[in-house]
Amino acid sequence: MKHSVAWRRGVAAGVLSLLVGWGLYTGFRPQAIDVDPGEVVRAPLAVTIEQEGRTRVVDRYVITAPVAGYARRIALEVGDAVDSGATVVRLEPLRAEVLDVRRRTEAEQRVAAARDTLSAVAENEKAALAGAGLAHKNLDRMRELRATGHVTQDAVDRARAEADRADAELRSAQFAVRTTRHELEAARAFLHFAGDGGSGAPLEVRSPVAGRVLGIPRKSEGPVDSGQPLLEIGDPAKLEVEVDLLSADAVRVAPGTPVVFRRWGSDEALEGVVRRVEPVGFTKVSALGVEEQRVWVIVDFTSPREDWQRLGDGYRVEASFIVWQADDVLQVPASSLFRDGDGWAVFVVDDGIAIRRAVDIGRKNGLAAQVLGGIEAGEAVIRHPDDRLRDGVRVVTR
Repeated sequence: MKHSVAWRRGVAAGVLSLLVGWGLYTGFRPQAIDVDPGEVVRAPLAVTIEQEGRTRVVDRYVITAPVAGYARRIALEVGDAVDSGATVVRLEPLRAEVLDVRRRTEAEQRVAAARDTLSAVAENEKAALAGAGLAHKNLDRMRELRATGHVTQDAVDRARAEADRADAELRSAQFAVRTTRHELEAARAFLHFAGDGGSGAPLEVRSPVAGRVLGIPRKSEGPVDSGQPLLEIGDPAKLEVEVDLLSADAVRVAPGTPVVFRRWGSDEALEGVVRRVEPVGFTKVSALGVEEQRVWVIVDFTSPREDWQRLGDGYRVEASFIVWQADDVLQVPASSLFRDGDGWAVFVVDDGIAIRRAVDIGRKNGLAAQVLGGIEAGEAVIRHPDDRLRDGVRVVTR
């Protein structure tokens, strides 16, 4: 009997010791750290430069007063359509406007200079027309070669971009011819209107191009000086986007770089392509008071006109310049990377244990980084590793 009681007491003491030991073990051993999980995957990856831009009419013309006179009130409103050659302002003569010998000579020279300029821009129009024709022939040839498999789709895309650029140059050349012809007529009007002492009939100022009214610097009637702006005319159907990039970013962009426009007022993204990177920078003071060297980059829309027809002159868009992209890229969340000496490392989760792993990183954007070596697709990594993590520490994902 005594032996049985002693045995039970021994068993109870043993169980109690085990419970105390287990409690001490679980109480003092390191607790698992809660972490945010991530995964190494293969997916498309694009490296972009993000910057806010603004739309503008490609070709715009400021109609100015050819002579000093008394302008009647302008009946047009901003947004009204104007036909080429339509009367937009009427100027009544000022009696004091009489040309002496010197001013008459200057007026005659102005007419001659405008005539020479018209000849020059007319030649430019012929060259642009020839260039556009050649570009479209090259595009047709590339399409035929693509159909037989002799060239890549990239060559066809480059030929199409070159044809679009040639068309834009032709439109600008034609616009220059029309506006220069208008300037010649204005110079002739000045010579005739002011030469007779302002005693003739009112002068009708006409629009050199068809388009819409973009601005009216002065709507009310009153005296105006020679060269004073009266109206601004342009075609909102021909828009481009101007974006000022940091000079360090502008050197990574070239004509032909694809661009995506988002948050312009619709959930649908628009596409474009860089037409020109201006070779001259300018200084701009940021909101933090820091002087920055910036460069204007001009982008053409490549999306159909009906997709962006609601945009007008001076509208805000957010541009993403795609400087590199690939469809099948091994990548890791950028938030999982941390510096390890001169390289990069991540914490890989293996059976609940965090393991430090050195990785080779290629291109990066704000969300992901290209992996060149060190980890494989499908492995789990830890996002936002903090100073509690060590090699071999137990972790649990949230």
